[in-house]
Amino acid sequence: MNPIDSLIQGFQSLMAQVPELLQPVIVALAATVPFLEGEIGAMLGVLGGLNPVVAGIAAAAGNFLSVFVVVVLGARIRSAIVSRRAARRPVAVGAGAPLEEDGAADAPKPPSKSQLKVRRYLERFGVPGASLLGPLAMPTQFTAALLVASGVAKSWVLLWQAVAIVAWTTVTAVSTTLALHLVGGIG
Repeated sequence: MNPIDSLIQGFQSLMAQVPELLQPVIVALAATVPFLEGEIGAMLGVLGGLNPVVAGIAAAAGNFLSVFVVVVLGARIRSAIVSRRAARRPVAVGAGAPLEEDGAADAPKPPSKSQLKVRRYLERFGVPGASLLGPLAMPTQFTAALLVASGVAKSWVLLWQAVAIVAWTTVTAVSTTLALHLVGGIG
């Protein structure tokens, strides 16, 4: 037996110790973690012996749940910040009125390489492209937060994040299933 087969069988026996009803819940919980997401969650579910459709649905649901929380909280935070800035902004009486109370604007932190990639995707391909290509640069939760922070409507972010999560999770679940068939790890 080669090492891959023994690793897969060991993981499947570990997963078999968990009650069947809890196995998809474990996959969904794993998928809520940034950097694991639906892709790794689905892969773990399939490797653990779950039906690929069940693993994919559980992983996509867990990933979307975490993105939903990020989008809702992010939209509330953005709204509060925008409202507070509008309330603090003095009415300009004439030229030369200060922007801030102390007369200096806050210096924004420079964006990371991942943030720059997502922004380029957003500028070039819009929200659909940023959502679908975003996982190549950073986790979906971070992409969703960046989109909401930039002022994109919650519903639009949620729609395209759902499409991206389903697409990437499906590709991963199918690929993992095919790979297991090729190495003979299902059974």
